[in-house]
Amino acid sequence: MERLLEVNDLRVNFKVRGGTVQAVRGVNFHINKGEAVAIVGESGCGKSVTAQTLMRLIPSPPAMTSGSIMFKGQEILSKTPKEMENIRGKEMGMIFQDPMTSLNPTLSIGRQITEGLVKHQGMSSSAARSRAIEMLNLVGIPNPAARFNQYPHEFSGGMRQRAMIAIALACNPSLLIADEPTTALDVTIQAQILRVMKDLQERMGTSIILITHDLGVVADICDRVIVMYAGKVVESGTKWEIFKNPKHPYTKGLLRSVPRLDQRKDEPLIPIFGTPPDLIKPPAGCSFCARCDEAMRVCVDNDPELLPVDGNESHTSACWMAHPYAKPAKQEVSV
Repeated sequence: MERLLEVNDLRVNFKVRGGTVQAVRGVNFHINKGEAVAIVGESGCGKSVTAQTLMRLIPSPPAMTSGSIMFKGQEILSKTPKEMENIRGKEMGMIFQDPMTSLNPTLSIGRQITEGLVKHQGMSSSAARSRAIEMLNLVGIPNPAARFNQYPHEFSGGMRQRAMIAIALACNPSLLIADEPTTALDVTIQAQILRVMKDLQERMGTSIILITHDLGVVADICDRVIVMYAGKVVESGTKWEIFKNPKHPYTKGLLRSVPRLDQRKDEPLIPIFGTPPDLIKPPAGCSFCARCDEAMRVCVDNDPELLPVDGNESHTSACWMAHPYAKPAKQEVSV
């Protein structure tokens, strides 16, 4: 498949009073054209910082960024602010977590959609209006012609998020980044928003990066899953590999903490005990070691690399248990 986005050794640090926060620590991943990929992990794992860095939305300073972000064969990190203005909205769209704080309360919904169309597509006001009404209809907003002139406060939470999707997709970008787009919505509206995104992806061929802390919302919409912890990718694979055969202890912990329909009433959810490490002084070894039930001596001082699981290059895990020597050693100890 053709690569749309390739991220290599991405690092994002923030200077604070107490030192330097290493928010993103050597992240590597890729997105193919027309593919939907989820980046999951608990709060503070670096997934939102990664997403905003892809769009160059984090000012520098305070952020210090290094590595490589190749988008359509172009290096994003070397682009000037003016060049990025021509990429955001046109080539990359973004849906933020809270639409009420992302939408401008003083402008009508229609005006906020047409701005990008006039700037990036060079459309006339009438053509932009027609396109905006078409997009409102596509995302499932009833009576779009009337809604065009309404303001954000006149929309419900789910309708505002649909309007955000319309704004992000109006210029038909190649990549849509959705940063926890369903967090503030109830479960029924969550399902509707995810279905809208999936339908639009299939119609328009847009690649999607879905940022979320909830593995439960990615099963239907995403092709692959990237699991982040403490600023690093700890496991990646297809959604079936992650859900049916998780290998990293952190991924297993995330899955155990999600309620299941087949779960017995008396069966408790199992939380991940402990807290993430301090990223001003991250541990020398595996970042999950202190919270891991499977930790070994090697984990304390040696940080594992992403290794193929059972020789499968599409499924990787940053755990010493994925090392080729781990299985024979474990068998020997058990005997």
